[in-house]
Amino acid sequence: MGMNDSLFDTIDSAVKAGDLLASSAENIDLLLGGTTSPVAAAAIAELVEKREWSELNDRFFKTLAFGTGGLRGRTIGRVVTDAEAGEIQAQERPEHPCVGTATMNYFNISRAVRGLVSYVQKDLEARGETRKARLVLGHDTRHFSREFAEFCAKVATDLGCDAYLFEGPRATPQVSFAIRELRADAGIVLTASHNPSHDNGFKAYFNDGAQLIAPHDQGVIDEVNSLDSEAYEALPEDQQGSLTVLGEEADESYLKKLRTLLMKPELLEGGGAKVVYTNLHGTGGHLIVPTLREFGFEVLTVPEQDVQDGRFPTVASPNPENAPALKMAMDLATESGAEIVIGTDPDCDRMGVAVRNDAGEMQLLTGNQIGSLLAWYRIKAHFDLGWLNDSNRGRALLIATYVTTELQQRIAEGFGIQALETLTGFKYIAEKLGKYEAAIPADKKGDYRELTETQSRELRLEYSRYFVVGGEESYGYLACDFVRDKDGNAAAVLFAELAAYAKCVGKSIPTLLDDLYQEYGVHLEQGHSIVMEGADGAAKIKALAASYSDSPPTELDGSKVSQVIDFSKDRIFDAEGDPVPAQAMIQVVLEDGRKFAVRPSGTEPKIKYYLFGKGAPQPADVQTAKAEVDASLNDFWKAIQADAQVRMGA
Repeated sequence: MGMNDSLFDTIDSAVKAGDLLASSAENIDLLLGGTTSPVAAAAIAELVEKREWSELNDRFFKTLAFGTGGLRGRTIGRVVTDAEAGEIQAQERPEHPCVGTATMNYFNISRAVRGLVSYVQKDLEARGETRKARLVLGHDTRHFSREFAEFCAKVATDLGCDAYLFEGPRATPQVSFAIRELRADAGIVLTASHNPSHDNGFKAYFNDGAQLIAPHDQGVIDEVNSLDSEAYEALPEDQQGSLTVLGEEADESYLKKLRTLLMKPELLEGGGAKVVYTNLHGTGGHLIVPTLREFGFEVLTVPEQDVQDGRFPTVASPNPENAPALKMAMDLATESGAEIVIGTDPDCDRMGVAVRNDAGEMQLLTGNQIGSLLAWYRIKAHFDLGWLNDSNRGRALLIATYVTTELQQRIAEGFGIQALETLTGFKYIAEKLGKYEAAIPADKKGDYRELTETQSRELRLEYSRYFVVGGEESYGYLACDFVRDKDGNAAAVLFAELAAYAKCVGKSIPTLLDDLYQEYGVHLEQGHSIVMEGADGAAKIKALAASYSDSPPTELDGSKVSQVIDFSKDRIFDAEGDPVPAQAMIQVVLEDGRKFAVRPSGTEPKIKYYLFGKGAPQPADVQTAKAEVDASLNDFWKAIQADAQVRMGA
């Protein structure tokens, strides 16, 4: 492909004038040299002719590098060219994805899937296996997700892989489960999780059903980044792989395991709790609604949000941690008298909730509060049922991240089990699950994935470590190891059971939470972000993050800094003695006990701040203690913001 000389002259002039980045010009040339798509040349020409330099910089300031989580970026530009719009599709979607080296399109997805396939095939060969590689593919309801998934399946089969493609949108955790169930070698999910509707992404998984970790992550990255063209040569037909469509049978295999998460069915004998559920136009309603109803819960849904729609038309953002996303469900709960609201994001790996408080109002819970309540209930239920006791509690543990509330550590310690912290990213929790599986003697575990949950639990408690529950503050939870990623389907089951328990003991869920604060101390957290989009924003985020490492604060909000942990430089080991991989994150602890962590988001154009405050156990008045800790965090955030403005030169 190419463009006429006058357009190249215009691009050169724009670079000289400072309107267009030199890297953008280079990447425009790279893409045009590596694609046969007529849409690419036409879209670039249109943007150049209209002098849309900012748009061109956002699309081409970098190549969309395959990171440890895969790819994520815009699939619909801020400016949609006529070439991309084509014949407008259903749900007002452009016909073609966004042209660019920093965006989600067939050029980048072709490189990603081919690199993954190449690595997997080389891995099989190195292990002496001569069979065809097996690849599971899933997708959510986003724009282009189905087309991208079908494209990946075609590329994989063309290159000699057997591909297993879900018949329609499915939750990300179900793909993780299917990889393990089918003994696949890798998997792909086309999703951008809870990002805005214009984004999409490519998440890669390995043969354990978890996202890539070392050494496989860098191995795949190297394969992907070695490719600079979307073109490839298909194998002869007799060497190509087959395509299998996954439907109800795959759903039922996953549901069979999901049902085992209900610990106390007797709580539902009186009908359980009344639930309002919303899937925010995504995948969650496919299994959550029938599962909860099967258990005996009364489940209402938000009809306007049941519709699978990549525009997410009823919300500004399909993120269940944001209050506006759950407003329609909360309104329905108010009208219907439901005890809880459950919402999941488009790919159903995250869950947010609202609960009815003692004043009869619907109250949102944070990810830390949800995780703490689930941790307390699940650990308690394990002891109630006798699964955990004095003789085996030393092998049980809770896993959270370094930016999750300390309350979960206190709860675990209160029950006499270990609390372990990992880096942000569920793949690190999954890595621990893989470690515990591997520690079981081979002659005892046989085919581990064929074991019942009871058999698996007993083996881990006798020979290894038993993961009871865990998660991240960012609304991701897990209480099993048959899935190796956060699971919104499972989280909905866990929280619904908690609601049934609260109803049985005659307490609201907020009262249960206050009971935890009374016993373990008030622990409150705040999450904040500074958003900076585009090429310019990416540079600012990088500089701001580096400033904390190069020059950490020494005092904030009237309290001296007592400790700074730099996860990018310091040599850190977790509670099991395993080294913690380097990550661009700083944790700052004040002498008065408050602390914050800061890191660039790996998936969105923002830098994220995590604030932590706490009070002593057994406060005279929990409500007063909460107000005091909350006020201290508000002041803390003001001080952090002021410091950040100085760092950015504002």
